[in-house]
Amino acid sequence: MISFMKLWLSLMILLFSALPVRADELVDAAPTLEQQIGQLLVVGFRGSELAADHWVMEAVRRGILGGVVLFDKDLQYPGSPRNITSSLQLKTLTRQLQQAADQLLLIAVDQEGGQVVRLNSADGFPQTPSHMQLGRLNDLAATTAAAQTIAATLADHGINLNLGPVIDLCSNSGNPVIYRYQRCFSADPQIVSAHAAAWIRAHQRCNVLTALKHFPGHGSSLTDSHLGFSDISETWSSAELIPYRQLIDQGLADMIMTAHVFNCNLDANAPATLSPQILQELLREQLGFEGPILSDDLQMAAIRDNYSFAESIKAALNAGVDLLLFGNNIIYDEKIVERSIRVIKDLIAAGELNAEQVERSYCRIQQLTQRLINSSAE
Repeated sequence: MISFMKLWLSLMILLFSALPVRADELVDAAPTLEQQIGQLLVVGFRGSELAADHWVMEAVRRGILGGVVLFDKDLQYPGSPRNITSSLQLKTLTRQLQQAADQLLLIAVDQEGGQVVRLNSADGFPQTPSHMQLGRLNDLAATTAAAQTIAATLADHGINLNLGPVIDLCSNSGNPVIYRYQRCFSADPQIVSAHAAAWIRAHQRCNVLTALKHFPGHGSSLTDSHLGFSDISETWSSAELIPYRQLIDQGLADMIMTAHVFNCNLDANAPATLSPQILQELLREQLGFEGPILSDDLQMAAIRDNYSFAESIKAALNAGVDLLLFGNNIIYDEKIVERSIRVIKDLIAAGELNAEQVERSYCRIQQLTQRLINSSAE
């Protein structure tokens, strides 16, 4: 009897092992360290059309790139288009990128409204008001409608992450990068919170992620961190944290983007993007934020002029940044993905970065993208 049972079990094993296995029945293989690191990168590239062997397509296909950021213009070639020229072209590009990925690829743009947009009316996209225009009107229905137009346009064109809203306060009329371009809702943090919440909820309805920026506040700065060192020690106020606290408490913070601003009262040694005191102690512990922290562009002069490529990566990750943003537009480097991964692997090997930090960041990002996938399936 025992022999018969053994023979029967053997036949069953042979039978079922010969049956085809559906793809949805396979258990995903654990990602390699290189793939985990790659998911921490959001990178810009040149091209409104991509050949199959384009370096960004290869990185996406290999699973070593977590996201891309799109621009309408190439800063090194004024007047030249970058990634966005028309509605049909953009849909084709994002579809091509997403199809190359074996998991959800973050496709990001800065589509704030007003002057800061990548999908321009000149290329056939809807024109929408700036944050400041909406804040001055102070009509939440109008803000919701404007944000709905933005979010629906992004979703229709395969973009799943909007790098906004800006929740910096309009606290300094001489600010050259926030106030000047009407990127803030108001000097009143309560008005900022209310309009940002309406803006975010409109994006949620269209299944588009958002990123609050620029933590811990860029609205009071006297200088532009794109161009160099920006010290807010004498101008910053704790009121700039109020919108962050309120939106985090409401569960409306998908991710938060850092500012490359320096405040000696918060950290005497490093700008916010590279500061454990600001990102870990203030943002995570005091404000209770648990989602991914996204750096502002690490190629901006505030970082690039003061830190080497490897130093900036090391400091950002050790400070608590989860997603490293390289716009690749201020300067351009086709090897940026490979260089970043190599630097991070070397830091881990040298004991200057804990591999568990990479794993924690990877898990935060996966939880957020899985939420987006689940929402799409509903």
